[in-house]
Amino acid sequence: MDIILKYFPELNKEQIKQFAQLEELYTFWNAQINVISRKDTDNFYTHHVLHSLGIAKICAFKPGSSILDIGTGGGFPGIPLAILFPETSFVLVDSIGKKIKVVNEVANALGLTNVTAHHARAEEIKGDFDFIVSRAVTQMPIFLTWVKGKVKKKSAHTLVNGILYLKGGDLSEEMKPVKHLNREFLLSTIYEEAFFETKKVIYVKLR
Repeated sequence: MDIILKYFPELNKEQIKQFAQLEELYTFWNAQINVISRKDTDNFYTHHVLHSLGIAKICAFKPGSSILDIGTGGGFPGIPLAILFPETSFVLVDSIGKKIKVVNEVANALGLTNVTAHHARAEEIKGDFDFIVSRAVTQMPIFLTWVKGKVKKKSAHTLVNGILYLKGGDLSEEMKPVKHLNREFLLSTIYEEAFFETKKVIYVKLR
């Protein structure tokens, strides 16, 4: 938990309590349904929670906004972001039902009323959102086909509505076919831990 407070010192008591519960909850559920790599469990808060919250360092979601998390797995980045932004609505989607079971169990245990989880493919989700978030589920050109028509026309944030995508490494070849305005934000300029040396938030403008 100390590493979360290091970068997010403004958390209130309820948020601190919720973040503190995460490791125990995911340890319990991961033993039954593998949603996190076993080798990552010792670095849970750095590799999963703080990584997810990198999106919040790029864009602070406003109350009343709505976020779609595609390929959420066990709830990343959606669950940590939902704790941080309790007045923002989060829809978490994954095509694997047992992973959505974990999302629901964790959200219920934390009392997160701003999280809705769906066992579905991204293309099946109806509605439009301020931002679509994800953590390296596929290459960006493919991801763009999944999210077509799912972003609100009117923007309420400093960043125009679009995609905020967690990924690492050299993405120059992957992003070449992407015609939309896009930008890389280096998490190494925000977090000093070695894990984030090659990690990025990719922003793609969709309006």
